[in-house]
Amino acid sequence: MMTWTGRLVGLGLIACGVAGGLARAQDAKELLATLAQNEQTAGEHRGHYTYVAEERSDRTGGRLWTEKVVETSVGRVRFLLKEDGQPLNQEREAQERGRLAQDVANPDAFAKREAAQANDEAHAKQMLGLLQKAYLFDPPAVDAEFIRIQFRPNPDYKPASMEERVLHGMTGLVVIDRRMTRLRELDGRLASDVGLGFGPLAVVKAGSNFVTLREHVEGPDWKTESVHTDIAGRAFMLKSLARKIDAKRWGYQKVKDGLSVAEGVALVEE
Repeated sequence: MMTWTGRLVGLGLIACGVAGGLARAQDAKELLATLAQNEQTAGEHRGHYTYVAEERSDRTGGRLWTEKVVETSVGRVRFLLKEDGQPLNQEREAQERGRLAQDVANPDAFAKREAAQANDEAHAKQMLGLLQKAYLFDPPAVDAEFIRIQFRPNPDYKPASMEERVLHGMTGLVVIDRRMTRLRELDGRLASDVGLGFGPLAVVKAGSNFVTLREHVEGPDWKTESVHTDIAGRAFMLKSLARKIDAKRWGYQKVKDGLSVAEGVALVEE
């Protein structure tokens, strides 16, 4: 039986062989199918990491938070280090440690909160799943490191959900790492307003956009280097998509798989 590494390398060789003569929009669709398979295969064996994150978003109340993060089996354990560039005072740090103690005492509540939280990478994941069926493509542009594919909505595609309706309205760019056939960058922007069928309280505004940039860390693992999302309008029902976020992440170090919340808290407080 072929291992996940064998499957990734095999698919990568296919893409690299094709890349030498990419010239048609059909080549883009075939390459994106390879990319989707590689991402799915790697996702089945994705490792967990600890890293530092700097984020300004709805979650942070518009403040700039610097956090140490540990990925566990049920979500991300976060420990706030700085706010707007300033280290926490003793009182605020005590509050943070108290919050983490509550997470250790109530891991089920932590898991439910993490599951309900808007995913800052949801746009990229959903768009990647839609690419082959919901968009039209320009012929790929190839250089020594990357393959770039411009996309636009396919007017024949009928979105199956409100989130799909928003994503389907976007034009954008896919950047693929040529050596590993993995997603390096995914950008999308709405060219016009998208109504969701609930009157003026359900319109996503033109110019709404997202950019996800990823880096290779080790083995099959690619992690988010930066993410920007600005979904403007009154689309209050789009609960699964983060509305506004600017984040950078660095210093990835692998941790063991299957960490409990308590183990994650112990690591994040080190």
